[in-house]
Amino acid sequence: MPQNADVMDRESLEQVQSKIAYLEHAVAELSDVVFRQHKEFEVLELQLKALRERLDSARPDEAARTPEQERPPHY
Repeated sequence: MPQNADVMDRESLEQVQSKIAYLEHAVAELSDVVFRQHKEFEVLELQLKALRERLDSARPDEAARTPEQERPPHY
């Protein structure tokens, strides 16, 4: 194998190794972002559940109202 081809093979190998290292770093960063977002979603889901429970407990029981107690839509 000629020396020039050997140098080109080493440079190509180094480029591939550099790209792999970059991609590994990018994957690790994206994994961290996904993990943080997952934790944030869990917190938001708990907050939403708590808000729904508060809203449900604050609503009057609709079944207990009679038509006479209902306000007309124009009020």
